[in-house]
Amino acid sequence: MGVLLSGILLFAWSTTAEAADRGNPYGGSRGGAYRGSPQHSPRAVQGGSPHREFRDTRYQHNRSYPVHGQAYRKVPHGSYHAHHGGHHYYYYGGVWYRPYGAYFSVIVPPFGLYVPFLPPYYSTVWVGGAPYYYANEIYYAHQGAGYVVVPPPKEEVSQAPPPAEDLFIYPRLGQSEQQQADDRYQCHRWAVEQTGFDPTQPPEARTRGTRADYQRAMGACLDGRGYTVK
Repeated sequence: MGVLLSGILLFAWSTTAEAADRGNPYGGSRGGAYRGSPQHSPRAVQGGSPHREFRDTRYQHNRSYPVHGQAYRKVPHGSYHAHHGGHHYYYYGGVWYRPYGAYFSVIVPPFGLYVPFLPPYYSTVWVGGAPYYYANEIYYAHQGAGYVVVPPPKEEVSQAPPPAEDLFIYPRLGQSEQQQADDRYQCHRWAVEQTGFDPTQPPEARTRGTRADYQRAMGACLDGRGYTVK
């Protein structure tokens, strides 16, 4: 009976992984290819299908991740533990896991799930002048002191940052690319709140202020965050 039950469980996990292979949980086709490779950590379910990886090539990300639905006996050491919607989730290296019984399955996290840091590798894209961060078919947006999982943008996505509005900005404190993007976005929002002028919106949506007002506010904010603005 024990052998029969183990066979049923392993068949169920294999079916789940194969179902995840067939398409992108966000909808549409996946921007990459699958490949098989040995698995070392976390440990895959013994006797199950060989470890398989998906290479995410969207936005020139070019990183490999375990396929969704694949099951493991444990998550990597040092995983971040999150609680959302009454469920537990674990996050490591851009991969999300959810416990199911004695195993952990690779999943697509629900929208709204918060994490205090981005994956070690990600691609920055821009939507409506705001930065989004992409990795493993998941989009993150800045929120508070961390980041939140968000739906794929419906608007046009650009890999080039928006125009700097004729401002030349130099990170005099050696800020990283990620920090520069975050600071620019935060200062943009602050400048819009202070002046009512939003260069990313059509003229009829601008309530007050001028481009010059916006640029002065933007420059003051960036200067306070350690940038030289000309």
